[in-house]
Amino acid sequence: MFTIEHTFDATVITLIDEGEAPLCEDVTIESHDAGVTLLQTDPDTDEVMVIHMSPRQVQELRAALNLPEGIYRLRPTGDGTQSS
Repeated sequence: MFTIEHTFDATVITLIDEGEAPLCEDVTIESHDAGVTLLQTDPDTDEVMVIHMSPRQVQELRAALNLPEGIYRLRPTGDGTQSS
């Protein structure tokens, strides 16, 4: 299950782990002009872990999810999109 909220300066997506135990803590994804921030609470310490990704890193992650094992570099194509 997930939720989506639009705030003044970001879109906030929360991924809620459902199903059989053991379950993971919720993941909150904030998408804004500077990139994407991922937040998840560590259940052992109650500290929020934060990862910030630039827009370029998000593009590379999106591409990597659909590619086989290997080393890649995204390059611009003539139409403004990216190819691997």
